[in-house]
Parts: sequence; structure tokens; C-alpha cells
Amino acid sequence: MYEVLFWFLTIMAIGCALGVILSRNPVNSVLFLIATFFAISGHYLLLNAQFLAVVNIIVYAGAIMVLFLFVMMLMNLNADVEPQKSRLAQLAGMIAGGVLFLVILAALRTASLSVLDKQSNDIGLIKNLGKVLFTQYVLPFEISSVLFLSAIIGAVVISRKEEVHSTVADGSVNTSDIK
Repeated sequence: MYEVLFWFLTIMAIGCALGVILSRNPVNSVLFLIATFFAISGHYLLLNAQFLAVVNIIVYAGAIMVLFLFVMMLMNLNADVEPQKSRLAQLAGMIAGGVLFLVILAALRTASLSVLDKQSNDIGLIKNLGKVLFTQYVLPFEISSVLFLSAIIGAVVISRKEEVHSTVADGSVNTSDIK
């Protein structure tokens, strides 16, 4: 059962990824990319990594793809406006894709599945992820949390409107004028 589901998700992911590349309409490419993310989330579920599957769906298929779709619709791309790719760029892309395919095939040929058989079934659960995150990787976790906090504070400071102070006739400052 798991093997059939694995192959279905794999074919779906590869087919949708090819749809992203080969689609001429940018909106269709985004929709194919969303389907690819759902197939990858299915692979995470098969690996018993439910947290990664949910985060992948919420963050990538939800927020990031809605943002991509919004930006593409704002750009109003037409076939007349799009630059045409030269034959040299297309040839370079095919060569790079072929080399990547050969590297993936070589990695799959030397990979062994015995590691997955020896591991326990609860390796991808949130409990184990939290235990490793707060024991082995506590310093990088804390550094990243300070970085995110400073980014949030910076975004709030940048988005604040400046107050314009105007003096009235009696010399007091009027702060009601805000730009």
C-alpha cells in the first residue's frame, strides 16, 4: 500500500514539476507548483514527519504561493512583454538539467535503504524534533529567534508613520498633523 502511494506521489510531483517548467502561462505554473508542494507533503507523511508536512502546506503552498500568484497578477505579464529566450540559453538549461539528472541518478544508485529500516517509526514526530532542537541545536535556535525578533522590530519601525510637528501661534506644538 505504501509503495503504491509512494509511486503515485512521486509521479505526481515529477509531473507537476515538469508542468511548472513547461507551462507558458505563469498562473498555471504557480498552480502546478502548489500541486508539487502537496505531493512533497505526502512524501513527508509517508516518512512519518507530520510536522514538516503541515508546515510545508501552510507556509509554502499557502502563504508563499499566494504571494507569488498575487505578484504575478500585479505584473500583468503578456506574451508580447515577455523576453524570448535565446537558443544558447535554452541549450545551457538543457545541459544543466541533464547534468543534475545524472547526479541524482548516481546518488540514487549508491544510496542504501537499510538506514530507514533500522530507524524507529517515531523519528519525524514533533516530540523528537523538539528534543533535538532544544538539546543539540539550542544555540542556533536562540540565535535565529533573536534574528527574527530584530527583523520584526525593524519592520515595525520602518512601517511607522512619522509625525509632523507644527507650531501654533502660542508656541505650543500641535501633533495632530500626521502624514
